[in-house]
Amino acid sequence: MFERIQNSSRTARNVVLAVAACGALAACGDTIGEQALGGGAVGAGAAAVTGGSLLQGAAIGAGANLAYCQLNPGKCN
Repeated sequence: MFERIQNSSRTARNVVLAVAACGALAACGDTIGEQALGGGAVGAGAAAVTGGSLLQGAAIGAGANLAYCQLNPGKCN
């Protein structure tokens, strides 16, 4: 039974992480600073939920969102 609870916990964590990743892509702003800040906030939030490093999550989220918004400007504004 304990193993089933662990598997459910992992599944829930993966779902939260996937939703946070989608949120990071939707967190575009009008300026580079807003794009980095929005992605960083979502990345840190995802790291907090999954028990990861907040600083690392923020850095990854900021970089990913900034890259996405710069490569797809029509989808972010």
